[in-house]
Amino acid sequence: MKQKSLLLIALTLVLSLFLAACSSNTTSNNNNNNAPANNNGTNSGDKEEEPAESNEPVQGGDLVIGSTGNPTLFNTLFSADTASSAIEGFVYDSLVGGNTEFEPELSMAESWEPSEDGLVHTVKLKEGLKFHDGEAVTAEDVKFTFEIPLHEDYDGPRASSFEKITSVEIVDDLTVKFTLSGVAPDFHITLSYGILPQHILGDVPVAEMGEHEFNRAPIGSGPFKFVEWVDGQYVKVEAFDDYHEGRPYLDTLTYKIVTDGDQLLTQLSTGDVQYSLVPSTDLETVKEWEGQGKLKIESGLALSYTYLGYNLRNPLFQDKSVRQALTHAIDRETIVSSVMNGDGEVAHFPESPLSWAYDDSETPKFEYDPEKAKEMLAAAGWTPGADGILEKDGQKFSFELKTNQGNKVREDIAVVVQQQLKEVGIEVKPNIMEWSAFLADVNPPAWKFDAIILGWSLGTDPDPSGIFHSKEIEEGLNFINYSNPKADELMDKNLSTMDQEERKGYIVEVNNIIAEEQPYTFLYYPNVHRAMPANLEGYVFHAKDDFYKVNEWWLKPAN
Repeated sequence: MKQKSLLLIALTLVLSLFLAACSSNTTSNNNNNNAPANNNGTNSGDKEEEPAESNEPVQGGDLVIGSTGNPTLFNTLFSADTASSAIEGFVYDSLVGGNTEFEPELSMAESWEPSEDGLVHTVKLKEGLKFHDGEAVTAEDVKFTFEIPLHEDYDGPRASSFEKITSVEIVDDLTVKFTLSGVAPDFHITLSYGILPQHILGDVPVAEMGEHEFNRAPIGSGPFKFVEWVDGQYVKVEAFDDYHEGRPYLDTLTYKIVTDGDQLLTQLSTGDVQYSLVPSTDLETVKEWEGQGKLKIESGLALSYTYLGYNLRNPLFQDKSVRQALTHAIDRETIVSSVMNGDGEVAHFPESPLSWAYDDSETPKFEYDPEKAKEMLAAAGWTPGADGILEKDGQKFSFELKTNQGNKVREDIAVVVQQQLKEVGIEVKPNIMEWSAFLADVNPPAWKFDAIILGWSLGTDPDPSGIFHSKEIEEGLNFINYSNPKADELMDKNLSTMDQEERKGYIVEVNNIIAEEQPYTFLYYPNVHRAMPANLEGYVFHAKDDFYKVNEWWLKPAN
C-alpha cells in the first residue's frame, strides 16, 4: 500500500479485537481451546540444508498439530469453529490480514485505497497470485467471493460482515472497487475472508454452497495445499511452491485429531504430537518436559473468553433475575484458582482486556453469593420440592449442561457448576459431547441445548454485533436467542462512525447492558499456552492466531 494509504488507514480504521464463530483469522470463532499436534520435528533431509550452527531457515519436515476438535468444513464464509478455521488459515489467503497489534496489513492486496468519505474502497491484487490448481487469482474471484454473502440464498453465519456492501465492481483484471452504504470501521474484517475460486464454484447455487463437496477438499491460494481429510483422524496439507510470500519452510502440516485430552497429552509427551495447546490443568506437567528439553512453551493472554450460555428459548432462563441468581450461585474465583490453577482472570462482560474498548468501571458484577441467589430465586417464585430441587408451576429447575469432549477444563467446570447449583436447589445434568456433534446441536437451526460451556475466540475488532445483535439469531452466531432493542441500536451506532472514542462509548454501554442481563454467566479470560518442538524457529506469539505466519516456521536441525 502506498504511504498515503497507510497513513489514511492508520488514522481512520479502528483496529482491535472480536467476535464469535467465524473461521477467518480476524473474526470470531467457537473456541474449543484445543491444541494441534506433530510428529518428531526433524528435518526431512530431502532438501539442501544450511550447516547446523547456522540460524538461517531450512526447508523440510512435517509438523503434527494436535487438536481435540474435529473440523466441520473448510470455507471461511460457512464455518464457525476454531478447528475448521485453523485449516482454512493454512489453505486460504485474504486481501488483508492482521499483525500482532490487531492492525490490518496487506496480504494478497498490493494496495487498498479508501475514499475520503470511507464509502468506496479500491483494492488492487498483487500480480502473479495463483490458486493451488495453477489458475490465476483475479478480480473476478474477489467479486465472486464477496457477492456470496450478499445473495438472498446465503445461509451462512457471516452475512453481517458484508451487509454494508452495495456493489462490487471490477475495475481491471487485478482491481476491485467496493461501494458501501455507510462507513464501516470494521471493513478490514470483511477483507480478511478467504478468496474462493470462481472457476470451480461459479456454477454452484449459493443455497447449495455450504454443503458442497468443495468444502471437504478446498482449493485456495494460501501457503499450504489441501492433501487429505480422514474424518475424526487427521487433515494433511503440503507446502504451496507458488505462494506469493514464498514457499513455506515446512513441507507438510498434519492436523491430528485426538478427542481425548489425556490421550493428547500423552502423545505430546511421546512426540507423536508436537504442537498443541496446553490446558491450565496440565501446564506444570508440560513445563517439566520443557525443562528436560523435550519441547518449549509460548504463553500469553488469549484474545478470548469462556462462558456459560443459556438458551433463552427455554422458559427456565427467560427471567433476568433468575440468570443473575445463577451467576451469584457460581464461584468463578474458585473455578479460576482451583480448576485452572490460577491461570486466568474472572470475566464479567464480553470484552477482552486486550481490546481498546475494554472498560469495566461501571460494569454490573454479580459476585459469588449463594444466599443472595436463593433469595432471588425465591422472589422469582422458585420453591424447594420434596427432593430439594426447586419447583415452579409444577416444573423442576433441572437442565442439561453441554460442553465439548477433550477440553478437560470445561469438563471439570461442568462438574463444579453441577455441584454449586445443587447447593441452591438446581439440578444440572452435564453432557460431554464430541466437538462436531456438539456444534451441530448448538448452531442454527437446531438450537438443541439448555445451557452450554463454550468460548469465543474473538475477532480483531471489538464490535459485539456478531454474537449479540438480534439480526444474528436466525442464521448467525446469536444461538442463545438474546434480543435487546436498546443494545441493537447501540451496536448499529457503533458501526456508523469512524471515531474510535465514539465507538468505544457505544460498545461499553452495550457491554454493560449485556452484563446486567446475564444471557451468559461470563466465566474467565484465559491465558493460552502453546507447546511446540524445542527446535521450532520463526514462531511469533499472536493472542488470537495459534498459527500466525506459519509459512515462516522452520525446524532447526539437531547439532
